[in-house]
Amino acid sequence: MKKLLTILSIAMALSMLVVSPASANASKGQKLIIKKLKKPCGFDGAVLAKKHTQDEWKTIFDSGKFDAELHGICPKAKKLKKKYTKHVYDFLYNYASDSGNVPS
Repeated sequence: MKKLLTILSIAMALSMLVVSPASANASKGQKLIIKKLKKPCGFDGAVLAKKHTQDEWKTIFDSGKFDAELHGICPKAKKLKKKYTKHVYDFLYNYASDSGNVPS
């Protein structure tokens, strides 16, 4: 019984690790950009994404300067809630200037 509980605990912990990174959603990020950033910025998400390459977006996000970068590109936009930033980042990363992807 103890062995079974240990295996189940490990399986649950591993499933949490696998689910967490996949929780961001580029299509949700696109909707958030349209709703929150398009009007104050004056351009859509495709233009915003093309401002940087994927590596540049990743570096900006990992360094914690994502909100500051968005504010620098779009000074009139309000700061995004923390729960939205991962989705917006995922969209910007997927459609960055070197990705070859074009949002629909």
